[in-house]
Amino acid sequence: MESPNKILIVDDEPRNCKLLETLLSHEGYQTRIAYSGEQGLAAMKQELPDLVLLDVIMSGMNGFQVAGKIKADPATRQIPIIMVTALEDRHSILNALNMGAEEFISKPVNSAELKVRVRNLLRLKEYSDFLAHHNRILNQQVQERTAELRESHIETIFTMTRASERKDKGTGLHIKRISHYCLELAQEMGMDNGFNDTIFYASPMHDIGKIGIPDHILLKPGRHSAREFEIMKTHSVLGAEILGAGHSPYLKMGRDIALGHHERWNGGGYPNGLKGEEIPLAARIMTICDVYDALRSQRPYKPALDHATAVRIIIQGDERTRPEQFDPEVLNTFRNCAEKFSAIYHSHLDG
Repeated sequence: MESPNKILIVDDEPRNCKLLETLLSHEGYQTRIAYSGEQGLAAMKQELPDLVLLDVIMSGMNGFQVAGKIKADPATRQIPIIMVTALEDRHSILNALNMGAEEFISKPVNSAELKVRVRNLLRLKEYSDFLAHHNRILNQQVQERTAELRESHIETIFTMTRASERKDKGTGLHIKRISHYCLELAQEMGMDNGFNDTIFYASPMHDIGKIGIPDHILLKPGRHSAREFEIMKTHSVLGAEILGAGHSPYLKMGRDIALGHHERWNGGGYPNGLKGEEIPLAARIMTICDVYDALRSQRPYKPALDHATAVRIIIQGDERTRPEQFDPEVLNTFRNCAEKFSAIYHSHLDG
């Protein structure tokens, strides 16, 4: 059996309270009485009513003030208010409505009018409560579904990066470090949580296109010939094609990174010779992270460089790397947090 609706009567005249209580109890409502505005607000803190019958003219806090406080509090603003008063002037009615009151009943109270207005407002509140509850359920379901989709997207990313690791055993720790480098730069640049989360998981897919590079070129122990290097360069486009059909934010950013992480701020990169802000920001962040890790890593044709040397080359340049290749803002951010790159590198090294 459903509990009766609870109605709070706020009036400083006991006779008026008794009359309203009798009329409402006869209709099956549960009533509670407060003999001042202050008592009414205190009563609402103890138990929320379904509706408030509020007198306007009271000693101390008047009904307009009480209605304003009820409607200003997020915990009570959805509770309907019926103002009950002998005032009939237009100004008083507008003042009550401006305070948020839903209805206005004049004294002496007509029992039939009171019954209809209370019933209608309680029905509206019941429907409003139903919608609010339904929306909370929907929001919870959306959050749960979003979490499920995120986990699914991340699982897809891990599957693809594991595939690339199987093809080239040297990429495993590299892509782990890349995630942390990119996250560090993005956070230092003040990017929002959504961007930071996405780049952390999207950046490991930057070289996914190398799956399509022939093994004799990809795994060649020495330097590539000019023709072999041109084939190697196609991994950017191949990676974008692999990720291009995805609709998740991770795969979309992954595509931008895969296609653009060898572009250069000065227009000297590949595959499209993009320049400046034509290059997606995620790819511009990835570029400097990739160069740093490449400098720190041993290759068949070069030794691993120490942190200080790698930073100096990126900031000052050498015969292959020039600072004008990098987005100036990203480069400046790297300069400010370079020591954190060193810590990341040393925390993800081969045993």
